[in-house]
Amino acid sequence: MLKAIHFDRENLGQLFSKKFFIVILISIPSAIIADILNIPLAWMIGPMVATSFIALKGFQVLMPKIALSFILIILGLHIGNYIDQNLFIQMANWIWTTVIMFFYIVVSIFIVSKYLQKFSAYKKKTSIFSAAPGALGPLMILAEYEKSDLSQVATAHLIRLIIIITLFPFIIVSLYPAEALELEKFDYMSQNHWELFLLLVASLIFIFFFDKFKFPAALLSGTLVASGVLQIFDIASYKLPDASINFCLLILGASVGCRFANKTFKEVASNSFHGLVATILLVLLGLGAAYIATFFVDNNFLSLILSFCPGGIYEVAVIAIAFDLEPDFVAFHHIIRLLFILFIVPVILRLVEKTKIKN
Repeated sequence: MLKAIHFDRENLGQLFSKKFFIVILISIPSAIIADILNIPLAWMIGPMVATSFIALKGFQVLMPKIALSFILIILGLHIGNYIDQNLFIQMANWIWTTVIMFFYIVVSIFIVSKYLQKFSAYKKKTSIFSAAPGALGPLMILAEYEKSDLSQVATAHLIRLIIIITLFPFIIVSLYPAEALELEKFDYMSQNHWELFLLLVASLIFIFFFDKFKFPAALLSGTLVASGVLQIFDIASYKLPDASINFCLLILGASVGCRFANKTFKEVASNSFHGLVATILLVLLGLGAAYIATFFVDNNFLSLILSFCPGGIYEVAVIAIAFDLEPDFVAFHHIIRLLFILFIVPVILRLVEKTKIKN
């Protein structure tokens, strides 16, 4: 359980390290400035841009895994508030969007990997890892095992993630009438804090088992399931303060920037153009999948766009929460997307190897 959330001496020590202190020192002012400039999701975009810049400038920055772990638990508890008895009835209708998701992933990998092979000279395996719409962490492990170019794979995904996080909030604000993060006053005394304790204990238990059986996004999905189960059976529920979303946004935004540590402007620039084209292709395919999904479900089209968005599950989940765009629906489809990618990519790699042998 403690291993799943990285609760150990090394990670605890990182919370008090100079590298993490620099991240916080840069992130808070950049979030405030972005907020003053009325940038959508200012508390994510500000820290992301600032931390990416200083990381590429050679500053030693670090996002402790334990900090991310607690953020993902908070996200799971937030999304759990959207779960009720009608969820299972709704999930029966989501089977069609799940099928659409499967074909979206297959078509995306095929088209984008072909583009990367032809125009940016990526090797076959590297192009497949780079073309997958998400799941960077597991894909990096697979890519290392398959002796692919880790730098190209990581850079392609990171460029895509930054483009998605930067552009999507502006798109949503221009199309969606509600403003993001209209924070309500938190009534601390009206909450049952014993129920929060029950939610946290149940979450840790589910996280332990989900991590043990290698379930994707165990921290988020484990907390989400625990929160949902306790709420559906009217055992426990707890509404966290809306302001806590700002904290989640800051840590997630800064964590994206920290992934550019040990990379250079030249390295990123060399992959930027083709990374941009690959992102545009994936977004267009995602929009097509979202449009097809409208024939099968009645969900908000922006929720469908986020569900088929080729961004990170945690970053997209927090965008859905911030704009109140059916976070349960969006999170469900991103977890399914992770499962499909982890199944589809190894199958495609085996097919590529068999083709080589025959030739």
